Amino acid sequence: MENRKGTRLIDRPEFNNKPKPITFLKADKVYKAISIMSEKNYGSVVITNDDKKVIGIVTERDIVKKLVLKGLESKTTNLEEIMTKNPRVANENDSIIDWLRIMSNDRFRRLPVVDKDGKIKVIFTQGDFVSYTWPDLIFQASQMAKASFLKGFSVYGLLAIFLVYSIAIILALNFVT
Repeated sequence: MENRKGTRLIDRPEFNNKPKPITFLKADKVYKAISIMSEKNYGSVVITNDDKKVIGIVTERDIVKKLVLKGLESKTTNLEEIMTKNPRVANENDSIIDWLRIMSNDRFRRLPVVDKDGKIKVIFTQGDFVSYTWPDLIFQASQMAKASFLKGFSVYGLLAIFLVYSIAIILALNFVT
């Protein structure tokens, strides 16, 4: 991924402001993860190996599809049985734009972000990227609106409309007083 200054994952305010991800080992029980997710209002937990490297992720969707629908018991099922194995993982110096595109194209919502040693630092969600893209989207929408509104008018036509509008305002003000 590119290393453009200011557009790296680590440069986002969310990188340091978000709560640290909750990690579990693959042999931990699903019930334990659900309890913490519920308590902290988290949508996912990260599964790490003994070296603290990401090997999986368990999301609310994993719990519903792989535990509840299959009739498994959360107190006896290991996280390894329902986790998404080898999830996509970003480096903290990767480009925001690159990962936003990848997440959108590959249709996943949560992105574990690791440091140079492969240790989990934060989880970005698609929602975290929205604040990054809003200014660009608003600018593009305003440019498109200007282009479509002004497309059918000449400069003289716009001046004529402005003149008629100004006269109407002046007449209305005189009529009121």
